[in-house]
Amino acid sequence: MTATTTTVARRPTRVPPGGPGWALRDAWTVTLRDLGHWRRQPWDLLIGLAFPLLLLLMFGYLLGGAIDVPGGYVEFLFPGMLAVTMAFGLETTMTAVAQDVQRGVTDRFRSLPMSRAAVLLGRAVADMLSSVVGLLALLVGGLLVGWRWHHGLGPALAALGLLLLLRFAFLWLGIWLGLLFRGQGGVTAVQILVWPFAFLSNAFVPISTMPGWLEALSAFNPITATVAATRELFGNPTVAGTGWAAENALLLAVVWPVVLTAVFGALAVRRYARLGR
Repeated sequence: MTATTTTVARRPTRVPPGGPGWALRDAWTVTLRDLGHWRRQPWDLLIGLAFPLLLLLMFGYLLGGAIDVPGGYVEFLFPGMLAVTMAFGLETTMTAVAQDVQRGVTDRFRSLPMSRAAVLLGRAVADMLSSVVGLLALLVGGLLVGWRWHHGLGPALAALGLLLLLRFAFLWLGIWLGLLFRGQGGVTAVQILVWPFAFLSNAFVPISTMPGWLEALSAFNPITATVAATRELFGNPTVAGTGWAAENALLLAVVWPVVLTAVFGALAVRRYARLGR
């Protein structure tokens, strides 16, 4: 009786399913699984890093000569490229989630004795790490083509924080869309629509050059708010807009991502819980 009691007392304690420790360990396992694609498919990673640099060179040197912006078009363009790259991450997240659903990987995870939250958290962590790497690569590219920040390291880090906050919001939108559209047609349609949404902002041109109704729509685009705020924090040239949205760009650059995360995070969790019904 004494020996049995001793054996039970030495048995390691395991956090029961549903606890925070259990969920975090499972989420990290899923993160490592998602990051494993970098090793198995390095070309996907390299293309993902090179594409924003290619866009920067195209807009900066092929089209930039036709756009007159005080302070130089490259410095005007670069914060826009950073924000648009964060928005384009939506496609990466949505495609990966949709493929996991189509291939039955998500159902397999759901059948395992693991935290239900781990699948979504693991995807979120993996994509945010990928976004940080992409952001650093684009920053190096920007420095090589002559872009600089002018207001010191603190405001520059704040600008990078706003960019990652925008990516985090679009990440949850991507997860929700990936769970919603299981067919390739729906995924392709969303991928196409991301482009006009990104162009309907101040990322590439001042919105004052747009027709009045388009300017009104662009003023409240979340990308517009982040681009205007990061240009201000970096000290890069901008074209001052008019109206409440232009005067409160920094506030909107925080509020928009928080609202989007709350809405689409809740929708993604609900959609994930209802898979298979």
